[in-house]
Amino acid sequence: MSESAEKRDPLDLADRIRAVLALDPDAAALEFEDQWYTWGELSALMQGIDTVLSEAGVAEGAAVAVMLRNRPSLLGSMMSVITSRRCVLTLNAIQGASKLVDEVRELRPSALIGHADDWQVSGLREVAARMGCLGIEVCEAAGLGMRLVPGLETVGSGPHHAPLPGVAVQMLTSGTTGPPKRIPLRLSALTESLASAAGYESKTGPDTPQLRSGVVLMPNPLVHVGGIFRAGGALFSGRRISMMERFDLAQWHQLVLRHRPKAVSLVPAALRMVLDAEFPPEDLSSLRVVSAGTAPLDPATAEAFEARYDVPVLTTYGATEFAGGVAGWTLRDYKEHAKAKRGSVGRANAGVALQIVDPESGEVLAPREVGLLEVKTRQHSRQKGWVRTTDLARLDEDGFLWLVGRADGAINRGGFKLIPDQIAKVIEQHGSVAEVSVVGIEDARLGESPVAAVVLREGAARIDEAELERFASEHLVGYQRPTRYRIVGALPRTASMKVSQPEVRRLFEPTNRDG
Repeated sequence: MSESAEKRDPLDLADRIRAVLALDPDAAALEFEDQWYTWGELSALMQGIDTVLSEAGVAEGAAVAVMLRNRPSLLGSMMSVITSRRCVLTLNAIQGASKLVDEVRELRPSALIGHADDWQVSGLREVAARMGCLGIEVCEAAGLGMRLVPGLETVGSGPHHAPLPGVAVQMLTSGTTGPPKRIPLRLSALTESLASAAGYESKTGPDTPQLRSGVVLMPNPLVHVGGIFRAGGALFSGRRISMMERFDLAQWHQLVLRHRPKAVSLVPAALRMVLDAEFPPEDLSSLRVVSAGTAPLDPATAEAFEARYDVPVLTTYGATEFAGGVAGWTLRDYKEHAKAKRGSVGRANAGVALQIVDPESGEVLAPREVGLLEVKTRQHSRQKGWVRTTDLARLDEDGFLWLVGRADGAINRGGFKLIPDQIAKVIEQHGSVAEVSVVGIEDARLGESPVAAVVLREGAARIDEAELERFASEHLVGYQRPTRYRIVGALPRTASMKVSQPEVRRLFEPTNRDG
């Protein structure tokens, strides 16, 4: 059955977004590089893209690739595709040229949308022509503009990516523990999540479109599920957005001083950067809450941030596979349980159930026992029942969730199962060490062995690999100790600022040992 024949959602996302855009077309909506763009400009761009796609025969459900970066024109492009009930195929615009070209060739979209800068990538126009893509170029040169790419004004014969009716975004997982894979985010799940968030933050509920006074700071990458929900949630709620192409500490600081937000979202790496910058507490005095997700947050970092700025840090846990958030802290839980439950990622979100099972038998485990986390959520509409994750975790009697590590990231060293995060936390106790990533590499004798990439603290005493080996020998048992170390300026990260384990492994390949 086609999407057009299905029963429409009780709350239609397109109608909601259009209602917000029409409230005050001349009012500021999006800020980027000190330039504001209006709700009217955003609406015109979205309508223009929809018209071009429709005239080219790109129907509902069609797969449209968008080269995503944090730019207002690309946010408008993504929302145009979603609200016209087509499907966004996310492309990371900042990946290497050859990877971008290969991905377009593999996806074979009906249309390809990108920023004017990205259409200059070598080989991109040629592969788009061979795939029969309609090409759309967007920009912020003089307002939010768009045009058809010369030579790509029509949709070719294909074959093209199969239609994905009912899917808003076919997005990539982060690639933290292996090759990224594509996960469908259904339009109904996205709509429900945005409506739920709007109802949570507003006493008037999600059904009253209005423009609000606050500004949402947006360093979260649009190519990641967290960025999609943060930007989509701001538009749904009528909040202005200040976009950053990527997190930059000095720029973030200036935006906080300019807009005085009550709430911000920071990934753990960015939270640590803000803390280490030692900004005067009064600079962050507008903040009432900081949310932190996408990667494990060291409880000591959260405590230090709270002590310095007197702002609660609320950790969250989610996954692309579950259309966003799964668990998190509320302010109420924070006030009642912050000290006793420090280190937990909070309790299950509304509409979500959690359980811990034995990896072998699948038996549900008792509170505080460590096993594999399983999730059941009403947002995961096409997959009923419990969905098993690769996260090792435990639940306590009050329903608070603790993440212990990744089952698929465990290192099997001659029969000994090692949890990389536990080893990293020990090495990070060294006074000169700021951050560590431990991964497993092939070992001809033992199967796998742990290695550690280490970032040193700025201004701390300089140490070498011999000192790290000495420290590990004092604090880790023999089979837990990394066999090699590499001191690096920064850990390689994905677009969502998670540490990329595949890239850390590459640091220990023979050609990179002395690089």
